[in-house]
Amino acid sequence: MEPVALGIIGCGVIGRRHIHTASEEPSVKIVALADLVPDKLRDAAQQYGIETTYHEGADLLDDPRVEAVILAFPTCTRTEMALRAFRKGKHAIIEKPIAMNAGEVEQMIRARGDLVAVCGSTRMRFSASAQMATDLVSSGALGELRVVTCRATNAAGARAKSIPPEWRLMTALNGGGILVNWGCYDLDYLLGITNWALKPRLVLSKTWTVPPLYESHVAPGSDAETHVTAMILCEGGQIINYERSEYTSARTEARWQIIGTSRSMRLHMVGEHEDLILLDEGSSETGVASRELRPAGKAPKEGMAGQLEDFARAIREHRAPKTGLEQALVVQRLTDAIYASAAQGVAVQVE
Repeated sequence: MEPVALGIIGCGVIGRRHIHTASEEPSVKIVALADLVPDKLRDAAQQYGIETTYHEGADLLDDPRVEAVILAFPTCTRTEMALRAFRKGKHAIIEKPIAMNAGEVEQMIRARGDLVAVCGSTRMRFSASAQMATDLVSSGALGELRVVTCRATNAAGARAKSIPPEWRLMTALNGGGILVNWGCYDLDYLLGITNWALKPRLVLSKTWTVPPLYESHVAPGSDAETHVTAMILCEGGQIINYERSEYTSARTEARWQIIGTSRSMRLHMVGEHEDLILLDEGSSETGVASRELRPAGKAPKEGMAGQLEDFARAIREHRAPKTGLEQALVVQRLTDAIYASAAQGVAVQVE
């Protein structure tokens, strides 16, 4: 397969990860980089031997050699750049969160046309364990789904020598806090491994900003949430229980579970146990027994590498990617409803 000529806009932390991944992926070839910060741009270009660089992302989009782009910079300006990329005929991987709100995602879908476009939040589902979990649900092994749970709390650590960038917990720049920083991964993962069969319809949620004890751990003026919890009622009566936090005065823990009428499974999206699924099987005679399931091996390519290869092959094979903007829109609509419910203090319908 002829490698896809790739341009990457944004050479910060996540941008550098994309550059590193793309430099080792044979299905693409980086032909240009762009970043507003000269030092970041120069360092990345020198490290990976990339000759063509641009200060402005718009100038990179004007480069006729570039077939596809990765947009890896703060959320507040990504939609405008994505729309410009589509007008220029460029395929795109758009970092997470996909946008500031669902209306922006709808604009992207209308502008995309026949181009390939995906969101970075899907990368967690390129693991072998995620595929095994998806196959289990698809087979009907769990019976009818009832409750889907994700509870992931991250304990506050010692104060770091440098604080995170201000956009990370600034609503005007990022669209939110922990819900869009990590929640888009969580929600995409939960909805994806249940085959998008769950249709969220009603949300009751609550958010909290960083506790006063840990205000020194974040950028001054941070106003976005560091803790979110939500109960989500789906069209078929299923419930999604969701909680995610950081800078928490509690132990770090993660609990992922999908309960059906005949079986349930416990799993982890990331971490040392991500390749382990515990299948709990019910019996009217003996009660519930558990057994361990593990994928036969690692997926050929996981995470960013898996997503990037699927993206490139979708371009060359003129097909849809494994996950596209329509699924990202589902996640963003649910995200918008969680924020609306938390702001209003009442249950909110999901668009």
